[in-house]
Amino acid sequence: MVIHFTAMTGAQAALARLCDPAAEVSAHYLIGGDGTVWHLVDEAMRAWHAGAGEWAGMRDINSRSIGIELDNTGAHPFAEPQMAALEELLKGILSRHAIPPRGVIGHSDMAPGRKADPGPRFDWARLARQGLAAGCDPCRGPKPTPDAFRAQAERAGFTAPADDALLLDTVRLRLRPWATGPLDAQDMAALAGFPGDMRAT
Repeated sequence: MVIHFTAMTGAQAALARLCDPAAEVSAHYLIGGDGTVWHLVDEAMRAWHAGAGEWAGMRDINSRSIGIELDNTGAHPFAEPQMAALEELLKGILSRHAIPPRGVIGHSDMAPGRKADPGPRFDWARLARQGLAAGCDPCRGPKPTPDAFRAQAERAGFTAPADDALLLDTVRLRLRPWATGPLDAQDMAALAGFPGDMRAT
């Protein structure tokens, strides 16, 4: 399962684009800021939401995932009704398809540098507390070196091609969006407490 933000002016604009064959983009669901849920593509069908990328060594994420678009520009917090609707939707999808919480990822997780959604304002911890996404339980990690960080990131699923700086930015966007500066022990600890072998579904 891949979570996105629309980066558009509103839900109606996003709906028009997602339903326009010429746009060659689609998603299984769109959730408006007011909590309205549009079911656009049957869950058993492929939608064109993920594009090029890789997660846990797998490419062609479109063929193996359900895409959820959230009406948000990325510059403001996600509305409470929208998050509540997302939680209810996730509960149903995870149950229907026996998807573990670690199978819920962000677009940025599988397309580092190309995509930044759902962005630093998305509340992953809120989903994790309900068992709807993988949580991060920081623990002592190995000494912070680029090689050790990359090995740990790849075990967690961050396998898309990225140089050291982009990989750090990508992992931080998911686990420590407020962090700045060079690689440090807290980055290693966050990854050490993040479930590995996550699969997009």
